[in-house]
Amino acid sequence: MEKSANKDVLRASHDLGGVSKFMCEPVDIEPHAFTDFDREVDAIRQILDMKKVMSVDELRRGIEAIPEAEYHQLSYYQRWIRSITDNLLTRGVITEAELRVALEAGR
Repeated sequence: MEKSANKDVLRASHDLGGVSKFMCEPVDIEPHAFTDFDREVDAIRQILDMKKVMSVDELRRGIEAIPEAEYHQLSYYQRWIRSITDNLLTRGVITEAELRVALEAGR
C-alpha cells in the first residue's frame, strides 16, 4: 500500500484514482468477446453466490487483498479466480491437496 494525498490514509493496490505513476488510459467501452475462461469464472462466482457460499462482497474483498505486485499482473477474471480460490481455501470448502489434484487433472 502506498500513502495517498491524505497522509493518514493508506491507498490499496486497486485504488488507482489520482495515481499518476500508472498514467491510466481511457477505458475502452466497446463491446469485447469474452473468453471461455471469463465465462467459466463468472459462472463459478454466480453458483457460489446462489448457494450462499461466497458473496460478491467477499469476492471484492479478496480482490482488494491481492498483493500489489501480483494484482497488476493479473487480468480482470484472473483476479476473480484468485479471490474465489483464496476464499474457498480459507473457509475450508476445498483443501490445497484437492486444489492441486484438480489443477493437475486440468479441471
